[in-house]
Amino acid sequence: MTVDPTEKPVGVILAGGLSRRMGGGDKGLLDLGGMTMLSHVISAFRPQVAELVLNANGDADRFAQFGLPVVADPVDGFVGPLAGILAGLTWAAQHAPDARYIATVSSDAPFLPPDLVARLSAELQPGGAPKIVSVASGGREHPILGLWPVALAGNLADALQDGLRKVDLWTARHDQSSVHFEPRQIGGCAVDPFFNANTPEELEEARSLLGVASAQ
Repeated sequence: MTVDPTEKPVGVILAGGLSRRMGGGDKGLLDLGGMTMLSHVISAFRPQVAELVLNANGDADRFAQFGLPVVADPVDGFVGPLAGILAGLTWAAQHAPDARYIATVSSDAPFLPPDLVARLSAELQPGGAPKIVSVASGGREHPILGLWPVALAGNLADALQDGLRKVDLWTARHDQSSVHFEPRQIGGCAVDPFFNANTPEELEEARSLLGVASAQ
């Protein structure tokens, strides 16, 4: 399978976690500036991808307002983000057979950069072999956010079946690179573009940032 960096990937929003630090429930459905946090993610991410899918477990009807396909983890037991990535890869293979990649983001990251997918895709060589491309910011890697070759779906399924759960242990088996992103200016503040609201305190911080932005 050759690579065309100009092709838009299938976008997958990962929302399949248990949100323990937020007290449970769906972080993406929490209010952030008069709209759900998930709505902010969709607004930033949809223009960058060919199609958009939501990875979430449980009753899919709670996400009906967004009009997106909802795909559950193919592995029982909330085994971590690799299961959500596999869900997206499997959906793309079945429903978007021409797609070579999926791009993943989190449902609790409302400040995604508008050039996220373009910069990740620039790491792909025309005609080159598939590779995993993740993001980095603020001196740390964000291994669950990035581009994933659909061709690796079977390999990932086998790894999960064998009990592998850590993202970096699986990605280390494959060709990979990462792209560093600088902070974004949100309401006059320098903000990590992959800031995620994992806790009530971080959600309040995001609300404050958006409040400052809307006042300017």
